[in-house]
Amino acid sequence: MEIYVDGDACPVKGEVIRVAERHGLTIHLVGNTWLRAGDSPLINRVVVGDQLDAADDWIAERCGCGDIVITGDIPLADRCLKTGAMALNHNGKAFTLDSIGMTLATRDLMTHLRETGEISGGGPAFTKQDRSRFLQVLENAIQALKRKA
Repeated sequence: MEIYVDGDACPVKGEVIRVAERHGLTIHLVGNTWLRAGDSPLINRVVVGDQLDAADDWIAERCGCGDIVITGDIPLADRCLKTGAMALNHNGKAFTLDSIGMTLATRDLMTHLRETGEISGGGPAFTKQDRSRFLQVLENAIQALKRKA
């Protein structure tokens, strides 16, 4: 079991590191540039360069059954779920094979509505409740995978 973090825009890197250290899990912190994080020997910093989707490709090519991927990128979550990995959003929402199709469709619809000017702005702000929910969901996911193994 390893944790892959789509790190460039991840607001919960510190939380992931704390939980992973408690469980002795390797963290692959993947980004287009060097990302600041703790000095834990469990952290593998991966700089993939600035090509489009390079971080996504690196993660999707390596994760698999029993791994956890932390991302807000819905297409990446879809790719990771198809490898057997578990995918979690930064706000604590778990992506599932049952829900990812609707999540992708909603994302595409919202993108279209923004492009046509029907709506503006992004999603809701990241809150303390989101951070707390994320910590609980990550801990539960690790415990579930440990029981399964």
